[in-house]
Amino acid sequence: MLQIQPVSELRNYNKVLDKVKKDKPVFLTKNGYGKFALVDIEEYDEFTTALELVNKLKKAEKSKHYNFDEIKGDLFS
Repeated sequence: MLQIQPVSELRNYNKVLDKVKKDKPVFLTKNGYGKFALVDIEEYDEFTTALELVNKLKKAEKSKHYNFDEIKGDLFS
C-alpha cells in the first residue's frame, strides 16, 4: 500500500524517515497534490543504474546495426 503523507509531516522528519524502506517509498503531497518521493538510497541507486541502461539501449537501438553473417568475412579475413 502506498504511503502518502502531507509535506507538513516533515516537521517530525524522523517519524517520516523511519517509514522509508526498500520497496516502500513515502510520497509527500503539497496542497493536496503529489510533489515528492522519499526512497531508500539503495533503491534510488538501482533505479538510476537501470535508467542509464535503458537510455544506452535506446541509443544503441537507434544506431546502425550489422548482420553478423554479412560482416564475418571482413572480421575474420
